[in-house]
Amino acid sequence: MSLPPDPPPYFRLHVFVCTNRRPDGHPRGSCAAKGSERLRDYLKARAKELGLGDVRINSAGCLDRCELGPTMVVYPEGVWYQYRSTEDIDEILSTHLVRGGRVERLMLRPEDGPAGGYGVA
Repeated sequence: MSLPPDPPPYFRLHVFVCTNRRPDGHPRGSCAAKGSERLRDYLKARAKELGLGDVRINSAGCLDRCELGPTMVVYPEGVWYQYRSTEDIDEILSTHLVRGGRVERLMLRPEDGPAGGYGVA
């Protein structure tokens, strides 16, 4: 028995931006404490200005890469980025979300981050 075909995607790209906030002084830190909420708002506004209606920008809870934050992940590719500024956001927007390329200097790989790799937040 074969499965029915998947419907076409509702969005071309789905961007999850970590906005998790941990208590001040937490050893892992948090993306929100590093400015992710302000940068998420900027990303959403710029995507709208660029007419990227087929790209969904969402807030996410902990993506479990706190020490590297702020972080985001772009699906369906599963490409992770670390960013610090509106300039970084602009580069991700123009290179990845508009043209389909990658911003290698901001990309995170599975081996990046704390020892122990993947885990529960």
